[in-house]
Amino acid sequence: MSNARLPLGDYVQLLLRHDLLADQGPIPADLTAPVSLVSCDSQVVIPRTLFVCKGAKFKEDYLRQAMDSGAFVYVSEQPYPNIPLPCLRVTDIRRAMGLLADFFYGHPSGKLSITGITGTKGKTTTAYYIKSIVDTWLAARGHRESALLSTIVTDDGVERKTAKLTTPEPLDLQRHLSNAVSAGSDYLTMEVSSQALKYGRVIGVDLTCAVFLNIGEDHISPVEHPDLKDYLQSKLLIFKQAKTACISMDCDHAGQVAAAAARCERVLTFSQKNPQADVYGTNVRKEGNRIAFHVRTPRYEGELAISTPGLFNVENALAAVAVAEAYHIPYETVEEGLLKAFVPGRMEHYTSADNQISVIVDYSHNGMSLRNALRSVRTEYPDRQLTVLFGCTGGKGIDRREGMGNAAGEFAHRIILTEDDPGPEEVEDICADIGVFLKRWNKDYTVIPNRERAVETAILEAQRPAVVLLAGKGCEIFQKRKNGPEPCIPDGTLAQHALEKYDRERS
Repeated sequence: MSNARLPLGDYVQLLLRHDLLADQGPIPADLTAPVSLVSCDSQVVIPRTLFVCKGAKFKEDYLRQAMDSGAFVYVSEQPYPNIPLPCLRVTDIRRAMGLLADFFYGHPSGKLSITGITGTKGKTTTAYYIKSIVDTWLAARGHRESALLSTIVTDDGVERKTAKLTTPEPLDLQRHLSNAVSAGSDYLTMEVSSQALKYGRVIGVDLTCAVFLNIGEDHISPVEHPDLKDYLQSKLLIFKQAKTACISMDCDHAGQVAAAAARCERVLTFSQKNPQADVYGTNVRKEGNRIAFHVRTPRYEGELAISTPGLFNVENALAAVAVAEAYHIPYETVEEGLLKAFVPGRMEHYTSADNQISVIVDYSHNGMSLRNALRSVRTEYPDRQLTVLFGCTGGKGIDRREGMGNAAGEFAHRIILTEDDPGPEEVEDICADIGVFLKRWNKDYTVIPNRERAVETAILEAQRPAVVLLAGKGCEIFQKRKNGPEPCIPDGTLAQHALEKYDRERS
């Protein structure tokens, strides 16, 4: 599905059209030579590769390795005089890479219906809700299932693997889109992070629907976004490349979101508060193991339900309903797809045999998401002791310590702090930072650095009847420590092991 045989001159013309070439003189290269690959990875180079030198930590040795493997021209913001290859010097390497990637793979997004989702919380859950609805619809028509690029998994119909980034880098992203086309997929759902929008990872990607869920104070740090304004403006960029916008009327800064979305051909709104919304949800209630609600859209009115715990997930469900509205998916299909949707690591529910202990595993890893999860759990389990177990990442997102500490302090009865990707920092130091905010709520807490032991303690020593929220890691299988990612047992498995031990001791 790529333009592998197009000549180098076509790539040069692309850069010229977008005013990216820094040098206007003749290029000392054979412009008729076909480009066989565009790559930024020196370990993935074949003869006649157009090599992209990107990243603050790029080393000249990488370019030399690429040359030795067959790269014949390189794209860079600076020349490397010691490397005897022609240089296409550009003014913006990120923008150049995005455009080159889209061009090399033949603009695959133009052959797909793509839904892109951004928001501080709920992106993954919404993506799985949308995929379940779309796949139910496609199956009824005899079509193959849709593709998915999420925080949890990359599944493009050709490659299926654990995701490394919420939104892949441009060359990987365009390859996945191309794979989806070649596999026969018509639809693709993807999470779009603020970093991906800010740094041009999704340049060239046409979105059929752009979903804006919410905005909260997260990812504010020297290595991410300097302030909330930059964070919001980055997220709003998603509407520049979308036909239809699906936006929440209930989120903070809703006015700015609506103003940015107005550039799209169509805007669909969703809300639980404003009856004027295109998709309006009311009468939210817990029915057994389901969350039910009433919905009204421009095409129908009826009852829907999700099997995922968490009253706050109705917002994500309404976003999915809005996308289904854009795709003209029938009510019965929306109903079926929503109810059977399963989201790994998001509000997973486990119970002991005697029903005295309920354990919920969730990816809540910032103040906004943890607050919503805890508030919902308190509402759904009003007569149980609520234990929360969590930590915070090291080396970034320092503001999460305050947000998560305040959320736990306000809602939890019992608090256990542990590791959650501590990276360059000591777990105890991170927990001490969180503890400052817990003390403001006059809440005691226990620090257990080893997450496996912490989970077992949280469950087995809970005061019954109990509900235990294991927050932060979801279904992740790696713990980021000082020496890099190390394998770990996902929280769901740890919860099951602890509950099995509890059941054995009482059998």
